[in-house]
This record gives sequence, C-alpha cells and structure tokens, in this order.
Amino acid sequence: MWSIRQLGLALALTLCLPAFAAGVHDAGRTVRIVVGFPAGGTTDFIARLIADQLKDDLGHPVIVENRPGAAGRVAATTEKNAAPDGDTILLTPFVVPVLAPLVFGNVGFLPEKHLAPVSQVATYQYGLAVAASHPAHTVPEFIAWVRAHPSRANYGTLGVGTAGHILGAELGRASGATMVHIPYSGKGSLGVDLLGQRVAADFDALSNLVELHREGKIRILATSGAHRFALLPEVPTFGEQGFPGLSGSGWIAAYVPAGTPADVIARLSKSIAHAVRQPEIAAKLRSVGLEPTGTTPQELASIMAADTAYWRPLVRSSGLLAE
Repeated sequence: MWSIRQLGLALALTLCLPAFAAGVHDAGRTVRIVVGFPAGGTTDFIARLIADQLKDDLGHPVIVENRPGAAGRVAATTEKNAAPDGDTILLTPFVVPVLAPLVFGNVGFLPEKHLAPVSQVATYQYGLAVAASHPAHTVPEFIAWVRAHPSRANYGTLGVGTAGHILGAELGRASGATMVHIPYSGKGSLGVDLLGQRVAADFDALSNLVELHREGKIRILATSGAHRFALLPEVPTFGEQGFPGLSGSGWIAAYVPAGTPADVIARLSKSIAHAVRQPEIAAKLRSVGLEPTGTTPQELASIMAADTAYWRPLVRSSGLLAE
C-alpha cells in the first residue's frame, strides 16, 4: 500500500499534468495570418508588416500564409473551417465580407455567421490608372479614348466582384462608354499588362498604384475620395471630373472563426490595433496610401453593416447584384 506521502505526491502530479500539457502546447503555438492574395499585394504587405509586432505582443511565432483564389474567398472559406482558438487570423479587404455576398450570393460562407470581427487595420482610396505613355490625362480624355478605340476599351482589376470591378462598371454606366472587364489573379500580372498597354486601365487601391505613379511608369487619372488624396494632391477626384457616383473607400480588417472565445478576440484586437499604431508601422502604411486605424470588434461590425448598405446600390446599378 502507498504511504500518505506517496499518495500526496501522486495527487499533486496528476493535478499538474493538464497544466503541463497546456504549457507544452502553448509553447509550440504558431499563429497564422491567412491572406487570400499572392505575395506582394496590399493585404500581404500589411500582414508581413505587423507579423513581427504581433509575435512580440502575443509571445508566439506569427507567419503569413498566402491562400490566393476567387478574389480572397478561398482564404475566407479556409478561415471559416479553422479551429476557433485564435491561432488562425484572416486578414482581408472589405471585398470579401461586404462585396462578395452582394455580388455572388452564396460564396461558401456567411460573414455574420462564420467570421468573427476582430479589428479594422487600415483604410484606403481607389484610383483609375493608365500607363504613362497613354494619351489620356483626365477621366473625360480616357472616356473619349475608349469611344475612339472600342477594340482596346478594357480595364483590369484584381477579380470579379471587387470594388475596382464595380467602380469600372459604374464609370461605364455613368459615361455611356462600353468597357470590357478583365480580372487578374494578382497585382504583378496586372501591373505588367498595364505597363505594356495590353490592358488600357487599372481600377485598384491607391496603395497598389502610388509607387508606380511616383516612378513615372503609370499615371493616376482620378481618386475615389471626397477630397484629393494627401499623397497625390495633383490628382483630382472622380467627383471633380464630373463623376460624383464614383466615390467610396476600402479597408482591410482581421477576422477569426466564429465561436472563438470573446477574451481571445479582445486580446487579438488590442494587439493588432497596437501594432498598426506603432509610429514606424503607421508611417510605412501611410507612405503607400494606407491610413492605419485599429478598431474594436464592435466598431468593425458597425463598419461592415454601414458599408454593406452603401455599396448595395452601386452593385445593383452595375448589374452585378445577386438577387
């Protein structure tokens, strides 16, 4: 028979085993930031920029995992099916949780049911750009060129149902000019075709256009904000050029699978907001046309609802609304 001392030691060891096992698992954790686009784009840039800061804050390795496909929807489905433990974070533009359900209807996930909001990380404007060698210097000049060159009248975006696609369709509707939409799977291939004038124009986030514009390789004809963009004061807005309907901004936000504990979401939200507000990170974001934010989960949910109401009429007028 065991002595009282032996029984006490056995009981203590038994009580410690769950904590020890949890500690081992915790020590081996790796947090993944899932990005639904190839490396090199805006979302990927943000993910890699904040990964090191999150690693320091969370105390675990943080890696970026690119899962491109279907304009970000493949990554959202991956996130939906991930374990709700906070170890898998979806970083995505608003195209996925706001526009995709409006355009496609059944996209394999319901944002309000399958994705838990964590934090908006940054906002941005959109722009219409052409190659530097293109003859158009304004939106009206571009529309005139489209009418004069119907066989070459097209524009590229990063996918069907993206904001660029919708804004391009709205420009065509508002101007009465016919333009063919060409979807691309990544920023790199679209940029190459734009510079080579194999595609006439690019409707994209300014963060994907600013550097090429500064280098004189492309020309941004207009921006989508209510006021001129601070980094491009020489570029007029669509509204200034007679197209007030082409307005609106985009954003990128973080989500986790629905069912993730509230305290885990709160910690991730606080860590992400802290990361994007670090002076060095914020400066890098602003240098490419991104405005760092960092919101609470509740604020992000409100932003999603407001933007769904804003974009629904634009998607409907574009003819892309899924009824």
